[in-house]
Amino acid sequence: MSAERCAFAVETTALTKIYGDKAAVKQLDLRVREGEIYGFIGRNGAGKSTTLKMLCGLASPTEGEIRLFGKPVNDSLVRQRLGVLIESAGAYPHLTARQNVMMKAICMGLADDKSVDEVLGMTGLADAGRKKVKHFSMGMKQRLGVALALLGNPDMLVLDEPVNGLDPEGIRELRQLFLRLQEEGKTILISSHILGELSKISTNYGIIKDGEMIEQLTREELEEKCQDYFQVEVEDVKRALALIEEAFPQVQAEVADTRAIRLYGVEDGAGVNQMLIENQIPVYASGFHRMDLEEYFLSRMEGGRQYV
Repeated sequence: MSAERCAFAVETTALTKIYGDKAAVKQLDLRVREGEIYGFIGRNGAGKSTTLKMLCGLASPTEGEIRLFGKPVNDSLVRQRLGVLIESAGAYPHLTARQNVMMKAICMGLADDKSVDEVLGMTGLADAGRKKVKHFSMGMKQRLGVALALLGNPDMLVLDEPVNGLDPEGIRELRQLFLRLQEEGKTILISSHILGELSKISTNYGIIKDGEMIEQLTREELEEKCQDYFQVEVEDVKRALALIEEAFPQVQAEVADTRAIRLYGVEDGAGVNQMLIENQIPVYASGFHRMDLEEYFLSRMEGGRQYV
């Protein structure tokens, strides 16, 4: 699709959705630039799917504004630039994958075999044959949903848990597909609970908690915030922590669980171990680690890293 370039593929202002007396999304300001792979992260019930539904016109905002490629969300032409997979593929169970894709292609005015075969091939469904969708695994249904979203060569894909149910090989294939689509200039807004996989493709992230956007950051900003830390596992965490604070006052300490302490700003891990052992505190394990997206996400869900 050819269309005028705009700085933002998605821009929301104070976006709010209220169901009854509960706000599913609250005053959300979301910014997705063209050409990004934007990882949308949050716990179940955080408001991710509700937000994506509003962006795609499947739910109406209670308050706030949505602009897609600089146009209002209800602009019929701009809506044609979206490919959407929300929650599950809207497929007819008694039809094959090809029949489902062909039916949507006809509805879109794309009644040519080439477009259908292309998206089936891109998503690994070219050999699905006569198998009906009702007999598909969850992973195959997700592939079909992505294939349907790709019809019409949209400028932006909005994908809600697209790798849900896929085996590792299927996840790898879709990862390569998304990266290839980004190289072609497409924007991808994707939510996923598989944060390790999301971190392999995303250029930008948005973290939503209880319907509110708590942080948006680039891949580079995330890498900067994901500090190295030294983790030490001991039996008496409380006593070990007091000794560490006294011996290494410049170090920021975080209790990770009932046996582990994470230390930020430590350069001499051996010195920490030696100090603990000299004070009759056995060290079961220790070593330097790199915080990843999942650990950072969990720390933000708990309200940010807590130093004790």
